[in-house]
Amino acid sequence: MLRIHFSRADLALIRFAPGADWFWEVALSIHQLRLRHSHPWLAWWKRSMRHQLHPAGGLLSKTAPIIALSPPRGYFPDFLTPPDHGFESGIEAILSTPRRQLRQEIGLLAESHTRIRADLHGLGQGQPAALAALGTALRTYREQVLAPIWNQASAAVAADLQRRLRHLAAGGWAQVLDTLHPQARYADGSLQITTWGVAGDSDLHLDGRGLTLIPSYFKETRQLMVLADFDLPPVLVYPVDPVLRVLADLDHTPLAALIGTTRSRILELTTGRNTSEIARLADISVPAASKHLAVLRQNNAITSVRRGGMVIHHTTALGMALLEGGVTAQL
Repeated sequence: MLRIHFSRADLALIRFAPGADWFWEVALSIHQLRLRHSHPWLAWWKRSMRHQLHPAGGLLSKTAPIIALSPPRGYFPDFLTPPDHGFESGIEAILSTPRRQLRQEIGLLAESHTRIRADLHGLGQGQPAALAALGTALRTYREQVLAPIWNQASAAVAADLQRRLRHLAAGGWAQVLDTLHPQARYADGSLQITTWGVAGDSDLHLDGRGLTLIPSYFKETRQLMVLADFDLPPVLVYPVDPVLRVLADLDHTPLAALIGTTRSRILELTTGRNTSEIARLADISVPAASKHLAVLRQNNAITSVRRGGMVIHHTTALGMALLEGGVTAQL
């Protein structure tokens, strides 16, 4: 059990993060990708990203340093989640981490996970090439893995914040803390968290520093999370309600209402892929994928070109407009 102890000053200094945090979502989305099982609402995203992160592709090599630093369970370095930064300023903060902290936290990672990449030892020593590679990995991961789902993530976090603010208005911080998660209960100045990812009991005394509550789209629903180093500015990361995540996804997929969920998903997957690849990523049979592709092609949403022994499909300007929400005529 983790006990977080609040003074009156701490209760006055509790605050919410203003929105989805890029760096927490980077780390926690990597956790999701590396977990064997996760919530069904992430299934389509995981299938697509795992395909893109196949060892044969270039994306995995570019993002390898940040993926290696974020194991599916247990400890990952605190320096990866700098407080109160935009993305670029946050990267600068990460790459400016004191060498002693790098060495200590990479060492803790190596103790917790015996099989880590050899090049992380260079990062632990603050080698310029290793730091530059980490910066590239963060930027690439954000652009190619998180950006496609960021609108949904941001909307779900915003919906969660609205709910928590209603709790705050109705019952103060005591109600907010007491309803934060099924594993957490607040009473008499202490938030008691039954499951927090670490064995045994521990006490986090805020000592007038307050607490930042960070809602996360990708956080596992089973538990809450704090920084490993209790001397750092205290944060408590909690998962957004799965219902809010699903509603956010629905709000950001108007195309599904227009042409159907499966067909809209196929349109998202089309460009540069053959029918078999699209069927596998959409989790449908090849004949079913062929029928959906035929309808999209007949309505000028895609084109198909034979290349060697296979047919490669591409999204047209009309198809792109549909995906971006600029066309409302029914197919």
